[in-house]
Amino acid sequence: MSEPLDLAAFPPHFTWGTATSAYQIEGAVTEDGRGPSIWDTFSHTPGKVDNDDHGDVACDHYHRWPEDIALMRRLGTAAYRMSIAWPRVLPAGDGPVNAAGLDFYDRLVDGLLDAGITPNITLYHWDLPQALQDRGGWTSRDTAEHLAAYASVVAGRLGDRVTQWATLNEPLCSGWIGHLEGRMAPGLTDLTAAVHASYHLLLGHGLAARAIRAAAPGARIGLVTNHSTVEAASTRPEDVAAATRMDGHTNRWWLDPVHGRGFPADMRELYGVDLPERPGDPETIAAPLDWHGLNYYFPVTVEDDPHGPVPHAREVHPAGLPRTGMDWPVDAGGLETFLLRLTDDYGVRSLYVTENGSAFSDTVRPDGTVDDPERARYLEQHLAACARALRKGAPLAGYYAWSLLDNFEWAYGYDKRFGLVHVDYTTQRRTIKTSGHRYADLIRAHRRLHT
Repeated sequence: MSEPLDLAAFPPHFTWGTATSAYQIEGAVTEDGRGPSIWDTFSHTPGKVDNDDHGDVACDHYHRWPEDIALMRRLGTAAYRMSIAWPRVLPAGDGPVNAAGLDFYDRLVDGLLDAGITPNITLYHWDLPQALQDRGGWTSRDTAEHLAAYASVVAGRLGDRVTQWATLNEPLCSGWIGHLEGRMAPGLTDLTAAVHASYHLLLGHGLAARAIRAAAPGARIGLVTNHSTVEAASTRPEDVAAATRMDGHTNRWWLDPVHGRGFPADMRELYGVDLPERPGDPETIAAPLDWHGLNYYFPVTVEDDPHGPVPHAREVHPAGLPRTGMDWPVDAGGLETFLLRLTDDYGVRSLYVTENGSAFSDTVRPDGTVDDPERARYLEQHLAACARALRKGAPLAGYYAWSLLDNFEWAYGYDKRFGLVHVDYTTQRRTIKTSGHRYADLIRAHRRLHT
């Protein structure tokens, strides 16, 4: 049984939202001048994605966005975290702007605002233009500078109406999973490439933050990073050291430099790769943030794996924790812990949970409704963790459920469903699930407390 949810802990103007990303929902990958991205290339490479799925159509949001805004209104959410497809705006990554691509986002932003929904825009959610990948991608410093130029174009067009901006989504996935583990685009397995990519992603963040502020002086700028609490599988010194390494790999490598501490010395030694540093880079990477976005899904428990890949720590499955359809352990306490870590250890003054959600096998009833009690329970448990963190002083300003829609779940294809809204990919019919109705009920109940 879930613990009671303390809605009174959430402040009156708390932001209730949902989140998606461009490649996962838009489709229309060759329409109106959009160029190919690394995810178009990766997903069309046989064997890279489950069932050889790809995002060519996805949820057809490019054509159905008015319907999706109407769904947000039915849920009662007041904010929507979305991403811009870089190759839709700059098909070659740099050079001429594709007017039709910018026009699409112009219409989408206006549609959201007309519906009373605040857009929170992420500039880079993994869909690097393939043309830039062909020139080195994130292993090249030039890509960080191209990100800043792209940020300037988008903020120059939308910054008169959009105030909430994030530079990057989950650079860990781009850097480590895409360049070290090879399970995401661009599919590399090279430690040097991964370390250089990680550096240039954070450098690009700082350069893009500067570019947004120049183009839209009223912008509130954040960075979205994904994290897990890390525990040792035992009290053995080897396992405790492995947990420290995994925490460095998963958490400190991405947080320390952004918060002015530089890249962790112990991890630099472990990787053994020289960083492509230049004078002034640390200050650029640590550009002041107006808010920090936390994506949290699961905790991690590890044991020492001295002969395994960096960081020489192997994940184990502790007994007693339920697991999602992704085989991820469920522990809402980790969300509370990490919100407080960002508050107490890093001094973050404004926080958002920018992604949190779960994949389960949905049950479509004979009458067409979709019952997903496990996802509804996950949602309530993690909102309860947010409430506890708020009571303990976390400056949490909002929560964005992942995700609005079932969508293309990267290398897992379409089998893994995270949506509050079910999507029939054959008909594109949308159906609000039990979890979506529960989220709507909680939002209404919170508003009644403050009216």
